[in-house]
Parts: sequence; structure tokens; C-alpha cells
Amino acid sequence: MPAMNSGTAEEPEIDFEALSAAPLEGGFAIIRDQLRLLPSAPGVYRMLGENDEPLYVGKARNLKRRVASYTRANGLSGRILRMIDQTRRLEIVTTHTEAEALLLEANLIKKMKPRYNVVLRDDKSFPYILIGRDHTFPRIAKHRGARNRKGDYFGPFASTWAVNRTITALQRAFPLRSCGDNDFATRTRPCLQFQIKRCTAPCVGRIDETGYGAIVEEARDFLTGDNDDPSRVLSQKMNEAAERMDFEAAALFRDRIRALAHITARQDVNVAGLGEADVIAAHQEEAQTCVQVFFYRAGQNFGNRAYYPKHGTDVGIGEILAAFIAQFYDNRQAPRLILLSHEVENGGLIAEALTISAGRKVEILVPQRGTKADLVRHAETNAREALGRRLAENSSQAKLLDGVADLFGLAEAPRRVEVYDNSHIQGAQAIGGMIIAGPEGFVKSAYRKFNMDGDVARGGDDFAMMRAMLTRRFARLVKEDGEGNAENWPDLILIDGGRAQLQIAIEVLTELGLIDDVPVVAISKGPDRDAGREQFHLPGRDPVMLEPRHPVLYFLQRLRDEAHRFAIGGHRARRSKAIGVSPIDEIDGIGPARKKALLLRFGSAKGVGEAGLEDLMKVDGISATVAQRIYDHFHGRD
Repeated sequence: MPAMNSGTAEEPEIDFEALSAAPLEGGFAIIRDQLRLLPSAPGVYRMLGENDEPLYVGKARNLKRRVASYTRANGLSGRILRMIDQTRRLEIVTTHTEAEALLLEANLIKKMKPRYNVVLRDDKSFPYILIGRDHTFPRIAKHRGARNRKGDYFGPFASTWAVNRTITALQRAFPLRSCGDNDFATRTRPCLQFQIKRCTAPCVGRIDETGYGAIVEEARDFLTGDNDDPSRVLSQKMNEAAERMDFEAAALFRDRIRALAHITARQDVNVAGLGEADVIAAHQEEAQTCVQVFFYRAGQNFGNRAYYPKHGTDVGIGEILAAFIAQFYDNRQAPRLILLSHEVENGGLIAEALTISAGRKVEILVPQRGTKADLVRHAETNAREALGRRLAENSSQAKLLDGVADLFGLAEAPRRVEVYDNSHIQGAQAIGGMIIAGPEGFVKSAYRKFNMDGDVARGGDDFAMMRAMLTRRFARLVKEDGEGNAENWPDLILIDGGRAQLQIAIEVLTELGLIDDVPVVAISKGPDRDAGREQFHLPGRDPVMLEPRHPVLYFLQRLRDEAHRFAIGGHRARRSKAIGVSPIDEIDGIGPARKKALLLRFGSAKGVGEAGLEDLMKVDGISATVAQRIYDHFHGRD
């Protein structure tokens, strides 16, 4: 299943005609030398570049035959020739079947993110609804993550909001408890959920196990689609209750029927008989692709999500969809039916691999007519519109970056802007934050946090923190990536601060020999610290200001605010974690028993810190050596 991605624009140009005509050398020779060692069996091959950089991961029914195709330059595209030219090593893993090879390929692509593969960037887990099977009275709850709890999982849902909305609606029709097991075990009277008729209060015996179990099964049948008309069953029970003059029970069934009608009415698209299916449609324009995934369970729309896989300019939709499906279902169970907008190569093999992974039959179809085809067209329309919005946003972003280049005198629009800020309270729990922005907006996967401790953070010295953060960032970049790797190097550094912070950045870059390679600018609040009157400080120039409503000013403010938000978020998280940590925990040799004895004697960590050496020695389990260690810790002695 070929799934390749072009190299970056910064890579050196290669004369492909000369390369095709040349005798086997470089990557071609390396691959040829490995051929005699390759088996004629299914498996996965990996092409590695300098420093074992992953270039490409592919699968094959016959490894020897597939890899041999890379030694014949004629007929290969420029993208593949570039990949072969950069290959320095070849690794293989054999499998029992081609389907197993496909599963392994998808796993390795997501893990290694090779440069020349189609790569699915978004790897977030989806939320599910869980009805447990580990309790006499199962609860209905939202679940995300590993399915290590016994129960039935329904989903996935496109968002947490969709799950919460569905659970709230389901509880009106199927009044199951949503409380935790501890709360359930200790409750002595019904809670508010019972009062608003969203729970039957099994915790206090308002319903027996048989009655509650019947509601649980009704909910399971509804979510799995096994009961096409659950309202009919409820209507029958309502009539039976009315006939025996149990009008209170009849009223409850009536309310459940109304809630059930409300659930089905709230769904955007309902397809009777569809059951469990994912609808995947793609639209391609201007060398970019949007893949829309709609989730249907029990014939109901559980939401959708858009993806923008990274790929080369000459990769077709069918090839992208094939790579997308393999990676998308690598860590989640595929539904019984997958509807696609385009035919994919090796569709039968992909279905076989997903069947093996799911442990039940998975079918892949490209419907041409009927209700299923309408669903695919609907998803394709959403993909086209989403891609249109993204292209429009990217165009606007490109214009803003052009404006940044004009403002700061850059040779061309920056493709990678790094913004730095730090956050702390008088040096406590200090965090430095780096955010990345480019033509496609914020690159959150590349954000970085820097913990500031010791002398750097002591006293809240912002300048020392900025120096430490920039030194760590660029010293590591020089060591690991080298100055020739333009992909990870910024085209512009933006510092939150004034002339003094700018000088710190200049000194760091000068010490590392980078001052002529990376432009750096500091952004500070203007007079009276008014937003809209920011000043931009550049080396060797007077501060620059823009008109208060200038689009580039708004853009740079947004970058600065995002860095500020990211740094503050890191600081708050670190501060929250530190709240539960006692200074006593930092002392070597003080375990739970000694800590308890100290707190019982002095009442608090502050009391321990104020205690004298002789007082410490009087505590049970505290020797003279340990007492001296505690005293030195609180009084700043090494």
C-alpha cells in the first residue's frame, strides 16, 4: 500500500534525469546489496537516512520483489528518487501474511512518522459511552482510553460534548444511574437525578435488580440497533400499566416514549437499518486533502471529525484514503461497515486486516446509489467545505506572514515563528514556554515547556530564565539537528519583553554562533502598557510601532498571547501539583513513618522548619545525623 509524502522545500535539488541514467550508486547501491538477503515473503521494510532518520515504511506481499523495484530508476517519480537517494540503510520485518504486514505498516508509520509517507497527524482518542457489566446495577458513563473495564462500549463519538449530550438524552428514555460506585454504596436517599426522572434510584431500593436490568437491556438494544422500534415496546408496557390502573407507572413509560422521540429527533441524520458504520469521504484541492469521518451507530449520527493528512503533491485520493484507513483504525476498533467516497488500492486486503484486528467481519464499500451513497455525498460535501475554509484561512495567514516579513525586513515570509515567554510567582514553579506558528496556524504538537529550577528561578529573575530557556533550546538544536536541517529551525524568534530581553537573546545566539542565522524581535507593551500600542524591538534599530488596528499587529498580539497562555498553563499545572507536596518530602532519608512522627510532634512542615536541632533529635526515629540533615535543609546549608 504505497503511501508516500514529498520532502520539504528546503531540501537540495537533485538532477533526476542524471540520477536515472547513472549506474547504481548511493541509495540504489545500498538497496541492491540488501536484495540477496531479502526473503520472498510478506513483511514490512523501512528505509532509513542519515542518523537513522525514518524516510519511508512500506509493506509487501513479496519483500524481495517489492524492494527490487527501487533499484530500477526508470519509471520512478522524482519524489521516490529523492527518497532513494537519501537512503542509507534498509531494515525488514517478515510477517505470516500480507494482512499482518499491513497492520504492522500502519503501526510503524504512526510511531515513526516517516518523511515520505502519508501521515495522519491527529492521534487523539475518541470518547465512548460505557454501560458496565461489573456491578449489580450498572451505570452509564463517558469513557476515554483503554477498554480495560468489563462492560459494553458504544461509539466512538466525535467529541466529549456529543457524548454528554447523548448521555443526558438517554437518561430521559432509559433512567440509569450515572453516579460513581462509592457514591452509590453510601447514599441513603434519592439524589436530584431521581427527582428529575433521570434515574430510578436503585441505590435506595426504589427499583429491584430485575426491573433495573430490563432498562439496561433496553438501553443496550437501542445503542446497538438491535431494537429498531424501542418506542413500540414502551408503548405496550404503558398500555399494560394503564389497564391494571397503575397510572403512575403508565405516566413514567409515557415520559420515556417522549424522551426517546426527542433523542431520534435531535440526530442530524437517521438511517434505518444502517447499524454500525463509519462514512469516510475525501476532497482534494491545491495539493491538500481533507478527510471527513462521520460516525453512525444504531442508525444515528454520533458526529464527525475532519483530518488533513500530510502527503506529497502527487499523491492521489485513493492512495491517501488507503493510508488513512490503516492508520486511523490502528488503535481503535473498526465498525462492521466502512463507506468510502473513492476506491482504494488493496481494499479487500485492508478489510481483511481490519477483520483480523477487530475479531469480526469488517466490510469496506464504495456505494454508488441509494441511502448509503447519499451519506457518502453528504460527507464529501462537508470535506469540500472544510477544505475550502482551511485554504481560505491559510491564504489569510500567508498574507499576515508576508506583512511580518515586510515589518521586520525579512528576505521572505517566515514559515516557522517561535515565540518565547515564561511564567512564575516570585520564582516558584517557574515555567518557560515556546509556541510555534506557521502558514497553517499554530503547530501545537511542537510546543515545548522548560522547567526552571535552582539558581535560575530563585528570586524570579526573568532575564536569567529567558537566558536559560533560549540556551537550552538552541544548544540542543545545534547538537541534535545540525544547522543544515532547516525544517526544525525558526525563521523568526519573537520574545515577550523589551530591549533587555532582546539583549539576552542576542547574547545567547552570539555565544552559539547563530546571531547571523536567526532573526530575533522582542515585543513589549507600549506607553501605559496599553494593548494596541506595542513596541517591536529589533537589533540595532529604534522601536517600531504599528497602527492600533493594523492586521499584522493583531496577528503578532495573538502569537504573544498564545505564548503567554501556554506558559501560564504550564505554571498553574506545576503549582497545582506542588500544592500536595510537602517540603519534608524533599529531604533524603525521610520516609512516611518519619514524616508522620515529625508532623505529629510539630504540627506542620513550617513547624518542622522552625524547630531547633535538639528538638528534632527528640522525635522518635530521628537520629542526630537525620536531625542535622533536616535542620540543614530548612536553613539553606549544603
